[in-house]
Amino acid sequence: MSVTLTQLRSFLAVVRGGSVTAAAEALVVTQPSVSAAVTALSREVGVSLLERDGRGVRPTPAGHEFAAYAADVIGLLEQGRRAAREAEGGGALTLTIAAVTTAAESFVPPLMRGFAAAHPSIGLSLEVGNRARVLDLVLGHEADLAIAGRPPHDDRIEAHAIGANELVLVTAPEDPLVSVDGVSAAQLAGCRWLLREPGSGTRAVNEEFLASAGIDATTMTLGSNGAIKQAARAGLGVSFVSRVAVETELDAGLVGVIPLADGPATRDWYAMRSTVGPSRPLVAEFLSFVSSPSARRVLEA
Repeated sequence: MSVTLTQLRSFLAVVRGGSVTAAAEALVVTQPSVSAAVTALSREVGVSLLERDGRGVRPTPAGHEFAAYAADVIGLLEQGRRAAREAEGGGALTLTIAAVTTAAESFVPPLMRGFAAAHPSIGLSLEVGNRARVLDLVLGHEADLAIAGRPPHDDRIEAHAIGANELVLVTAPEDPLVSVDGVSAAQLAGCRWLLREPGSGTRAVNEEFLASAGIDATTMTLGSNGAIKQAARAGLGVSFVSRVAVETELDAGLVGVIPLADGPATRDWYAMRSTVGPSRPLVAEFLSFVSSPSARRVLEA
């Protein structure tokens, strides 16, 4: 099989962009060149990798499976290039961390500061997104590590628990339920639920609670933690969020917490890396650091 990097990059760009036009714009090439590359790739693989989806295209079942391998190839080659340059002394040591929004807006920067103080020669960068996005970055080898909540059931991901992630149900501070001990799920039936965008781990927590409680709730989708907090503060609804995301607002009395009799259990924050391909020594150093007493103090502060 004679597959080229151009073919793989073109195919992945189409999958991510949803169209040949979007892929051509992302790669700064012509649409015919993208189409030709993907057609040649399908011929080499021996199956159709893309199919029409309205005005765009989407991967076929075969293409969906192949995309993960294509991302591994491209990502591992880029990691290999970087490792070779570092070994030769021609490239600075860098570590790319991907973190979900809640973690990135709370404890990840202090963790990075602590790691940088102990490793001043290592350059750090941070990519922020929802759970789906940060896992894609790690699986595609675009980030060395991900910091997020519940890890996926995926053999390609190795997860290390690094600290507790307490979930609280936030609402307006004047909500009568704030002062009621042991609120039941039935008492929440009339509430509007504030949800993050699809792909968010926090959204999944809320949807799982509603499903388990048998609540057919009215919902409102908001695209950020900040919007969720402001909407809860304004009395527009309730939402489960990580306590670390609302510490400031809770201390200032800007939002309230509904004390549930049976809410989601406290979970963990995890540092995750890909198990596919060699692991860079810097990744092991960071994992060792986030499990250290000094890092734990940051997480518990």
